[in-house]
Amino acid sequence: MSAHQQGTELDLSWISKIQVNKPAVLRRAEQIQARRPVKKEWQAAWLLKAVTCIDLTTLSGDDTASNIQRLCYKAKYPIREDLLKALNMHDKGITTAAVCVYPARVCDAVRALKAAGCDIPVASVATGFPAAQTHLKTRLEEIRLAVEDGATEIDVVINRTLVLTGQWKGSDFIKTSTGKETVNATFPVAIVMLRAIRDFFWKTGNKVGFKPAGGIRSAKDSLVWLSLIKEELGDEWMKPELFRIGASTLLADIERQIYHHVTGRYAAYHDLPMS
Repeated sequence: MSAHQQGTELDLSWISKIQVNKPAVLRRAEQIQARRPVKKEWQAAWLLKAVTCIDLTTLSGDDTASNIQRLCYKAKYPIREDLLKALNMHDKGITTAAVCVYPARVCDAVRALKAAGCDIPVASVATGFPAAQTHLKTRLEEIRLAVEDGATEIDVVINRTLVLTGQWKGSDFIKTSTGKETVNATFPVAIVMLRAIRDFFWKTGNKVGFKPAGGIRSAKDSLVWLSLIKEELGDEWMKPELFRIGASTLLADIERQIYHHVTGRYAAYHDLPMS
């Protein structure tokens, strides 16, 4: 809910006065990456927390109903059950936060999740992803069709012309990038975004979510992102309602690390065939 919806005028004049201390941001980014984010004995618990914040994503030109079905199965069963049993977490209903697909594949995802008896949300990139350089009427229609097909979350690609000319809009979440750029989720940019979220919360009382996306592939990366969220915004943001990680291959590495934590050895390719 935006400040405007709560009956207070949204005053964004303070945004134009913000200055970023770039050297300090870069030092903070180096610091967060250099240290071990989580003690070894807590790593499995933190990795499972990361799983519950993943928007499990496929955004390929060759997506088909069958690979969407596999994605949805993996979203419902992200970690092998015997590994969860070894951690006494098999009955906690651990799933990914959502699956994220192109608008044309929303129907496939909704159908697959329904068949699996699962209520994981379907998110869709809409509004002319990834460049947003299509007519407004077309972008709005794309959102409408995705929602009609069963998407409950939309990753809107903003028209960057509006940003570059200072025409800011409100949102429930802000996302680092489409994941399709040469440079995507970086820690310096994330720090600036997280502090903007914090400032906005202090000024308005509204919590805005955060989603890094693009290039987040390792379990270690996910721990660093969680640590950054905890330190910059606090425990309240460490939940899927306010934090998501957009990723396609990250889950496979998290499952490999949990396998190693449980068994003491690294998984062979056939040990985790769904990864």
